[in-house]
Amino acid sequence: MLNKLDAALSFHQNALRVRSQRQEVIAANIANADTPNYKARDIDFKSAMQNALGQSASANSTAADGLSKTSAMHLNNNGSSAALGQNEPLFRPIIQGSVDGNSVDMDVERNQFVDNGLRYEASLNMINGQIKKMLTAIQGQ
Repeated sequence: MLNKLDAALSFHQNALRVRSQRQEVIAANIANADTPNYKARDIDFKSAMQNALGQSASANSTAADGLSKTSAMHLNNNGSSAALGQNEPLFRPIIQGSVDGNSVDMDVERNQFVDNGLRYEASLNMINGQIKKMLTAIQGQ
């Protein structure tokens, strides 16, 4: 029974954990918006979730990216450090450079912060709905 309950809730548990980590990274970007030479970072949610669910991110990257190695000298297409078993943040591409070397774009960061927060809340609502369905089934109502 515990394994089935665990399996039913594990996807949303992992999604909440990754969303929480991403929120912290985005908040750090916002906090360091005026720090010289600070580079904005972010977590690749898809790769992090694949890693959390035990799927191989590198197995799906060739099909998703449409890229393949044509030479042994080419670099591997890992996509992120999540494929290495870690959810380490990646650096964001620089949209508009600044004189002090800081790559934080506050408009992008605010939008990502709000979007991630809404998705976190949606995951909470889904897990709450799933728990309510289980309680209804257990109570027989």
